[in-house]
Amino acid sequence: MKFINTHIPDLIVIEPRIFADGRGSFFESYSQRTFEANGINLDFVQDNQSKSDKNVLRGLHFQNAPYDQGKLVRVIKGAVIDVAVDLRKDQPTYGQHFKIELSEDNQKMLMIPAGFAHGFLTLEDNTIFHYKCTTFYNKESEDGIIWNDSTLNIDWGIENPSLSDKDEELQHFDQLVSLF
Repeated sequence: MKFINTHIPDLIVIEPRIFADGRGSFFESYSQRTFEANGINLDFVQDNQSKSDKNVLRGLHFQNAPYDQGKLVRVIKGAVIDVAVDLRKDQPTYGQHFKIELSEDNQKMLMIPAGFAHGFLTLEDNTIFHYKCTTFYNKESEDGIIWNDSTLNIDWGIENPSLSDKDEELQHFDQLVSLF
């Protein structure tokens, strides 16, 4: 695997080594030993998976401390624009975001540490998105930021995505009271 640092500390793109031949392909999507050798020492306790049609936007979600989650995210089928927003007030990158396309074709993964909001926009029907989490889901600590917040200025490439009722009501970045 190749571990690539982004402009935001601790946010890492992971490119697996893919073995392909006429029968198909194989790759290792997670190895505790390999991650630890690259400075990622996390225990994953929960895996989640979603299936969405094209133009569904999920996020920007996070859990407040002490239930904040690190996530290892990837696409099994289809493609997404994946976004992580740094909510760590002690970092010079506070409020900055990182955006990447994750797909079944490129097989890239993104390691998102605790202290980030996360969201994704599906680019294809029947997109299957998978993520490993470092803490269990805790409903009382769930929170989020509205996807089109003007302060964050994220270019999703869409004006009217399909949103859940909950995601339509999320707060703006400048209203955050939590955090990390």
